[in-house]
Amino acid sequence: MSAHDHAHRPFSLGVGRGLRMRCPNCGEGGLYRRYLKVKPCDVCGHRNDAYRADDGPAYVTILLVGHLVIAPLLLWPFIWEAPLALVLGTVIPAIGLLTLLALPVIKGGWIGLMWSRR
Repeated sequence: MSAHDHAHRPFSLGVGRGLRMRCPNCGEGGLYRRYLKVKPCDVCGHRNDAYRADDGPAYVTILLVGHLVIAPLLLWPFIWEAPLALVLGTVIPAIGLLTLLALPVIKGGWIGLMWSRR
């Protein structure tokens, strides 16, 4: 372990770097090798792939999309008045795309949270 490993790890710094999909340790290296495949940092060598995010990011993503997108969407008259095929053909792909775009960002924040808490 280096001296850097024993340094204070602020919560907001780790989560902020993670939300930007950067290494929570140095903020420079990328967090992912592929879509959700975490890799060790290319810059500082920190083992970001050692943090087991498991189901936490998926749960948070579903929680946020469900409460911040789907619930308000039910207030729009379009949802209730338009033909079902049109609603399903537009809303379901849009929500799916939003979920897939949010998941790596939220997973990065989750990894940053775990980094800050060691």
